[in-house]
Amino acid sequence: MATSVSRAPVVAHEFGAYVVSATANGRLFGVAFGDGMVRLIDSEILDAKPVEVQAHVGAALCLAADIEKGAFLSGGDDGNLNKISALGAVEVVAEHKGRWVEHVTTHSGSGVRAYSVGKDAFVLGKQKTEPRKLTHATSVGGLAINPKGRRLAVAHYGGVSLWWLAQDSPPALLPWKGSHLQTVWSPDGDYVVTAMQENALHGWRLSDNEHMRMSGYGAKVRSAAFGRRGHFLATGGAESVICWPFTGGGPMGKAPFEFGGAGGAPCTAVAANPEMDVFAAGFEDGSVIVGQPGPKAAMLIIMGGGSPVTALCWNPDGDRLLAGTEAGDVNIADFRA
Repeated sequence: MATSVSRAPVVAHEFGAYVVSATANGRLFGVAFGDGMVRLIDSEILDAKPVEVQAHVGAALCLAADIEKGAFLSGGDDGNLNKISALGAVEVVAEHKGRWVEHVTTHSGSGVRAYSVGKDAFVLGKQKTEPRKLTHATSVGGLAINPKGRRLAVAHYGGVSLWWLAQDSPPALLPWKGSHLQTVWSPDGDYVVTAMQENALHGWRLSDNEHMRMSGYGAKVRSAAFGRRGHFLATGGAESVICWPFTGGGPMGKAPFEFGGAGGAPCTAVAANPEMDVFAAGFEDGSVIVGQPGPKAAMLIIMGGGSPVTALCWNPDGDRLLAGTEAGDVNIADFRA
């Protein structure tokens, strides 16, 4: 695929620890690291010193934008779910000593926080009450709240359980054999898709319970993101960015679109721009591109530095892009310049 070079300037940081996750809450980027640190970076003042927070004793395992503006939720292998304020103050939200908090997700509109420990998912509302505990037969592999903030999808071995957040009722099961991991909802809420332990995705169309099998990957799919309008699902796991069409009933029987992939390294991370119909993609060689599904040239934003990209995140305006790597490099591309 053709690739052109972008002139977007890049602000570079070197922190020396594995970048576990990155997300944005308002003007702040939150970045979680394998040494337990969480750093807050102001997307409006890129040359400002990041706020550094020792969030966990051990590794940070997950990170999400909190329901509180400018704050973040992080989970760690110390068993803590912590809220980190915009100023860097740490508040322990939940403790599970001797266990790992592996997944966390939130929905600001409905004021819901959800996280998982082993086979259990926990749901917390705005009020400081005991969390609702949702137990599954096997370990939780992924969590996602639907766009309206009403249902929680919990991935596990054998499929996905869909829980109503406002009702204390048994879940609906979306069955499919195998181990299901990262989970995403389409923007219209009609599709749930998981990355599986093998090199494949599986999806369900909720309106009629239709199954969707997306395979042919050369590596495990570690990242997937729907575009802002839901027309495409961009995924890693191949030498190019694989984009499945979700218009006209979904991807079954349709060939995926692709972009990028000139260097031969597998795609390891993708992120959808919140304002434009483009995706960012990071690769195992450290390079980052921005492009659209189809034959148009992708823009090379960051040259490959040898360390795999492990996290990608846009700011809410879609004009600044953060990329983190396995080696602890954090690069922010500025598309306003």
